[in-house]
Amino acid sequence: MLESLRLLLHPFLMVACLIRVPSEVVKQRAQVSASSRTFQIFSTILCEEGIQGLYRGYKSTVLREIPFSLVQFPLWEFLKALWSWRRGHVVDSWQSAVCGAFAGGFAAAVTTPLDVAKTRIMLAKAGSSTASGNVLSALHGVWQSQGLTGLFAGVFPRMAAISLGGFIFLGAYDQTRGLLLEVGRKSP
Repeated sequence: MLESLRLLLHPFLMVACLIRVPSEVVKQRAQVSASSRTFQIFSTILCEEGIQGLYRGYKSTVLREIPFSLVQFPLWEFLKALWSWRRGHVVDSWQSAVCGAFAGGFAAAVTTPLDVAKTRIMLAKAGSSTASGNVLSALHGVWQSQGLTGLFAGVFPRMAAISLGGFIFLGAYDQTRGLLLEVGRKSP
């Protein structure tokens, strides 16, 4: 069942990235720009690079999201099962949230190099070799210039943010799922 869920999840991740990537490109460029005017940055990208500029980093984002999900969700399920087994009862929603925080943080840590490559691709000067979107080339460039430290740049803030998100979203998901199952059992 989990395997079929993972296979279904991939197309949804790819579609979600159709929305996420342009907003991420604009956000990142606003963060490093002298101007923080979002519409101006958006317009500049469209004028100078076309629609491709808004989708620069799409492939690298998908290549980050899929391994992230393939680590986070099975680990979350494993941690919940382990906690249930050790305590002798199904985990509560808050316990599921704690498992989600750990799973999210771990997945964030191991996929940070892919996030670094995605960021470098999105922020690269138009027309540069990095802007072409080759993830392996971007990773190699970071490795050569900054080594392992560069590949894991920002790992702790990323882990913290995603752990918090895992706690909130996976805990809320588990709570909602439990409530819906209970309502379903009470229905005639």
